[in-house]
Amino acid sequence: MLFGVPYDQLAILAVGLLAAGAATGILAGVFGVGGGAVIVPVLYELFGVVGVPLEIRMPLCVGTSLAIIIPTSIRSFQAHRAKGAVDMEVLRAWAVPVVVGVIVGSAVARYAPPGVFKAVFIFVAGLSAYRLLTGKELKFGTGMPGPAGMVASGGIIGVLSSLMGIGGGQLGNLVMMAYGHTIHKAIATSSGLGVLISIPGALGYIYAGWPKAAEFPQVAAIQFPFALGYVSLIGFLLFIPTSIWTAPIGARIAHSLPKRKLEVAFGLFLLIVCLRFLWDVVAR
Repeated sequence: MLFGVPYDQLAILAVGLLAAGAATGILAGVFGVGGGAVIVPVLYELFGVVGVPLEIRMPLCVGTSLAIIIPTSIRSFQAHRAKGAVDMEVLRAWAVPVVVGVIVGSAVARYAPPGVFKAVFIFVAGLSAYRLLTGKELKFGTGMPGPAGMVASGGIIGVLSSLMGIGGGQLGNLVMMAYGHTIHKAIATSSGLGVLISIPGALGYIYAGWPKAAEFPQVAAIQFPFALGYVSLIGFLLFIPTSIWTAPIGARIAHSLPKRKLEVAFGLFLLIVCLRFLWDVVAR
């Protein structure tokens, strides 16, 4: 026993997280993404194997994903900003409403049933899958919306990202490209959203899940020191090294495939995840 947890349970969880991190690294390298769109579904299946109940499985995945995103989002933002590619005016206009949206999303996470998290994931991932599979881009105009539009869009990005466990890149890219920004400018600016979302989001999920350890004493994955609230510390520590190690393997695979095939492949991956979560919602 270690901290009251049987060694066999701990071994299964640790080996599973290492394997899940490796799988996520390959998928992230192939599809060019590293956020919750890949991390959350992989963790969802792993936590199911080790017996995490449905009532807390999805928020545990989302909170852990937000924590995992923190170091990569900071490094990504610093790199893009050093190259002068970040539109700081857009980022400043989004900063407050995005953080407020994350706080609201974290508060919702404390009380929301599992179906809410899955519905948000299905909606956002489904929209991305449709765009990737059809090759169609949304077009709202040129420039960016006025102050009210920036507040509204920033708040929505914050809420949805915090409930889905993503760094906001998918949604930020979608909005900026719809208003005529190039994909490179959109990606660079959206990298800043990852910092604004992941740090307060992870802290919010620690608070939201704090009482759950006492409610589920038999679940090792939610107990301290293996987790803080809805953030799996062991997941955070074991996921990052293996995902970083295997990401170049996925990148080499990606370079051998045409861009359109990668878009279709990632679209199909997101579609499968949507159907998986939809099945859970309908079946229960």
